[in-house]
Amino acid sequence: MSAHPQSAEFHTPIAKQKAINLALQGGGTHGAFTWGVLDRLLEEDQLIVDGITATSAGSINAAVLAYGLSVGGRECAKTALALFWRRISAMMASTILQPSILDRMIGNFGLDYSTGYMLINMLCRFLSPYQFNPFNLNPLRDLLEEIVDFRLVRQQTSVKLFLCATNVRTCKMEIFHDKELTADHVLASACLPFLMHAVEVRGERYWDGGFIGNPALFPVIYECAARDIVLVHITPTQRPEFPVTANSILSRMQEVSVNSSLMREMRAIAFVNKWIDEGKMTGGKQILVHLIEAENAINELPNSSKLNGEWDFLLYLHDLGRRCAEDWLASNFDRLGVESSIDLKTKYL
Repeated sequence: MSAHPQSAEFHTPIAKQKAINLALQGGGTHGAFTWGVLDRLLEEDQLIVDGITATSAGSINAAVLAYGLSVGGRECAKTALALFWRRISAMMASTILQPSILDRMIGNFGLDYSTGYMLINMLCRFLSPYQFNPFNLNPLRDLLEEIVDFRLVRQQTSVKLFLCATNVRTCKMEIFHDKELTADHVLASACLPFLMHAVEVRGERYWDGGFIGNPALFPVIYECAARDIVLVHITPTQRPEFPVTANSILSRMQEVSVNSSLMREMRAIAFVNKWIDEGKMTGGKQILVHLIEAENAINELPNSSKLNGEWDFLLYLHDLGRRCAEDWLASNFDRLGVESSIDLKTKYL
């Protein structure tokens, strides 16, 4: 995508058009599922996106999407997302994070028996990224700056962006807005502390936003007109099995940690909506919540698959995301602007 024409608006009015906000979770290369969801939603002319709140891999998808929209509308956004994930796969193909023969025989896209994955796991227990990567080399930064013209992202008016990061010093949430975004802001939202140097922005250092908001919902509630929030949920809240091995316990601890803030915000939304329904709060903004997820399929993937960048795996997740978005649109489009399509009490309380 070499040309940079003037931003093509995402908000071209058409009959029966409905506005939504998107909430995009993180999850390493599982973010290719979100790519598939976005790929399908961009084809729906009756949908416009008012704002996107995102964390980690969700922030990367959001920034690439906004750039594509700024260049040439929906089709360019689809092209930009596909290009980014293709390049991620090519970049990771040159690393030691490759499935072993046993991993391929098991066929769950994991890296549990990968020599490279086990080596990195072991190194992270004894060495920090400041020791094994003293020069702070980050190919992801190079890729983002190559594919995304952040000047256009800052100038575009097609969609509002809110990217969540965790302030290492204060433990507070930081929300980066589209009008200030650079590659560093996106990397700050996606910074894994055991693998990357903390990212410095305006004199503060940041880690992955998933620690404190995965993603944060309040920015689109307060700063966007649309009442509907469509959450693309890729970190499982429920697991059918009880973790007993060291790896499964650690994996489940991470899932509980990154879902905890989302659960709290969903409880708050349910509480406020209840007060509005009962007439105890006048003039309040009732939030309608929707969910696109593939929890059963994601449950089958080991935690190590979040670092699997093989193209076949990314395409599997992309296609899964497209199918889930297609099913969601068929079942719930008419409910947009009318009612939530999930029971918040059952899912999150």
